[in-house]
Amino acid sequence: MTQKLTITELETIANNIRIDIIKMLERAGSGHSAGPMDLADIFTALYFDILKHDPKKPDWDQRDILLLSNGHCVPVLYATMAQAGYFEREELMTLRKFGSRLQGHPERTRLPGLENTSGPLGCGLSQAAGMALAMRMNRQLHRYIYVVMGDGEQNEGNVWEAAMLVSKYKLNNVIAITDRNNIQIDGPTELVMPLEDLRAKWEAFGWHVIEIDGNNIEAFIDATAMARAIVEKPVMIIAHTVAGKGVDFMEYDFHWHGTAPNAEQAKLALHELRTLGGKIKSEHE
Repeated sequence: MTQKLTITELETIANNIRIDIIKMLERAGSGHSAGPMDLADIFTALYFDILKHDPKKPDWDQRDILLLSNGHCVPVLYATMAQAGYFEREELMTLRKFGSRLQGHPERTRLPGLENTSGPLGCGLSQAAGMALAMRMNRQLHRYIYVVMGDGEQNEGNVWEAAMLVSKYKLNNVIAITDRNNIQIDGPTELVMPLEDLRAKWEAFGWHVIEIDGNNIEAFIDATAMARAIVEKPVMIIAHTVAGKGVDFMEYDFHWHGTAPNAEQAKLALHELRTLGGKIKSEHE
């Protein structure tokens, strides 16, 4: 059995993933920054602690499933998969290039290890519902489906149709995660289309809700353990995150939702990440 990584080791991996995200987006010249940066802690926890998966056998029939519903955040998925050994990190620099396996929104058949194609928002939970029903028919009750969703994405009506279906059939192997960073492309979520009381909404649809600091890796690992212990209903983890986490001029700013850093901005961001905000000396200086 692989030895569990410490929280400090996981935090180091998350920081390296953020560094790769900045490099990828700067090289691509387009893409989304804020969401991928704030999701680095969650994806690190998933791939390096929580998920049953095998990079050498991406189609292993006993694996857990991870679905990215808000597909524009895919740079964090690619960067984490590369760190986990699904492909070489050098390929990250082909993000959004013509012919690349790493398209701006994930295409399932392009890259082994991708579980779903996503672009149009609101589809991930429906995909999870179908997979969970299939697993129940096949008596694969030991496998879990984790669905990462945006908060602004929940303006989409099909999210709530899926929420009703998953609740109706008590698909307790579905664990959904809302990236509650409070921004979307046009501004703060509560100005564009208010979501609060978000917890009460999910509870009203028959879900068990857990709220955590989504940038606290240990809290997220604990939340997923609790979620797997809930047997009578599906679970929604509302993960409160800081948009653009790790780079001070990106944090909390909705303008970085769909913007990539230019060369100068990337240089500043990489310096901050490599020095942990000036706390340590960078070997790149």
